[in-house]
Amino acid sequence: MRAMPARSIATAALTVSCLLPAFAQDLAPRQQAWGTPIQMVLGLTLLAMLPALLVCLTSFLRIVVVLSMLRHAIGLPETPPNVVLIGMALLLTAFTMAPVWTQINELAVQPLMQGRLDTGAAIDLGIQPLRGFMLRQTQEADIGLMVELSKRPPPASLDEVPLPQLAAAFMVSELRAAFQIGFVIFLPFLLIDLLVSSILMALGMMMMPPVTIALPLKILMFVLVDGWGLLLRAVVGSFH
Repeated sequence: MRAMPARSIATAALTVSCLLPAFAQDLAPRQQAWGTPIQMVLGLTLLAMLPALLVCLTSFLRIVVVLSMLRHAIGLPETPPNVVLIGMALLLTAFTMAPVWTQINELAVQPLMQGRLDTGAAIDLGIQPLRGFMLRQTQEADIGLMVELSKRPPPASLDEVPLPQLAAAFMVSELRAAFQIGFVIFLPFLLIDLLVSSILMALGMMMMPPVTIALPLKILMFVLVDGWGLLLRAVVGSFH
């Protein structure tokens, strides 16, 4: 189980490293028509879009929002640091997306490396597992909203939803799920704040900031109930 995130990251890295030479080999006969500068611009554009694609098309969005809301619920907006938060979100993303990376590798990357598929066919096959993952996490109401906003005729089935509309609906559903988990996270910490404030007022200690006492109690409660374990189970278990 501990090797799963590292294996998933290695699979994703292998996918990228294998696709780039394949793209270059497929575009080689067209070098005279396009020219090297245009290819460089296209390659740099794709590389610049990778972080946005990571946020839009994977489980990273829900995970990082939940972790950020946990910091604010405890009352430590700078702890854990952003570097630690992003690193944890990336590892959990690799863990939850491992089956998708495996399917992409089997359906598209390996056949492309063996010469059984061209680049276009590999992209069409490789995007299908990712579409399936997004469809499982996305509510139909969000898909309908994005199709309506795009002012296009509704598709006959969910499998025919264009990728831009599906990605936008997926992001909305991910934000909704993250906020629902965040609401549950906030409740026990809010209860501690209310209890501490009420006790201080009853004792006449209104000059003492409630956060001075509430913050250590929040941290103690989070550690005693194995908060990290509960949170990770809830976040990872929320993906279908």
